[in-house]
Amino acid sequence: MTLAPFVRIVAQGKGRARALTFAEAQEAMTEILEGRAAPEAVGGLLMVLRLRGEEAQEIAGFTAALRAHVSGALPTADLDWPSYAAGRSRGAPLYLLAARLVAQAGVRISMHGHNAYQNATLGPEDIRALLGPLVRYDPLSALCPEAFRLLDLRADLGLRSCINTVLRMWNPSGADATVQGVFHPSYRSLQAQAAEILGQQTLSIIKGGGGEFERHPSKDTVCFGLRAGAHIQQTAPAMLSETRRLHEVEAAVDAYKLWHGQSRDAFAEATVTGTAALALWTIDPTTTIAQAQVTAQDLWANRDAYERLTA
Repeated sequence: MTLAPFVRIVAQGKGRARALTFAEAQEAMTEILEGRAAPEAVGGLLMVLRLRGEEAQEIAGFTAALRAHVSGALPTADLDWPSYAAGRSRGAPLYLLAARLVAQAGVRISMHGHNAYQNATLGPEDIRALLGPLVRYDPLSALCPEAFRLLDLRADLGLRSCINTVLRMWNPSGADATVQGVFHPSYRSLQAQAAEILGQQTLSIIKGGGGEFERHPSKDTVCFGLRAGAHIQQTAPAMLSETRRLHEVEAAVDAYKLWHGQSRDAFAEATVTGTAALALWTIDPTTTIAQAQVTAQDLWANRDAYERLTA
């Protein structure tokens, strides 16, 4: 089989083209991941979908194929935290410190990603150093080389593709809960719909800094997602009145020094604790965002002690 039938379905012209069904999308992605599709057809399919816009059942079908292609590669985690940069310049990756805080609460976190388009100097070992010993991080290039090659087509095509969305949906550790960041707000609903199709029960999606799951503390943050399989939309109110961009060049933050108390920045600290609070709220159905914020602030204030206890 080739990819031609699937390209024809989505690209045969106005009035005749249609979206792929879940089964068709799953079959098409299986062909791609198993190396049976011509590179021209892969690029053609991805760019047609980029131009037309992604559909939830297509993303779900692609994701199901990826999950089947790479199964059992990671130990089961409590929280899946994808980290795939959106491609714009940004400052310190404060969401890594937020994940580190959440792990200190006993949450098993699996983070997977590729960050070259976000910060070419931030390699896997740099990420692991910021995450600390309690958070597992796996770069996409090692976890699934075939998916990495698809993501890296951005260098040839000049545009992101639906693979970015699929990787956020992947959840290779089979965690019960997932947090996801997006750059474009419309993807919050799309990804929640795709997750519902895949049978996921617990999910939080926000428009985050650089497309990561990272909360802006001076803005209301609208959270989309699923709880017990049902769609939710809830607003986390702004934590600060300070008007400031999330990553100001003039207010650069050293994440390592911030964690170790060698520098102080109230805005950056609120970014960390606010992001951690949304993750804690995601995995605990009995808590509120406000209660999770209190927990996150306690974790931050006592992070050295928590880390010594769990070392």
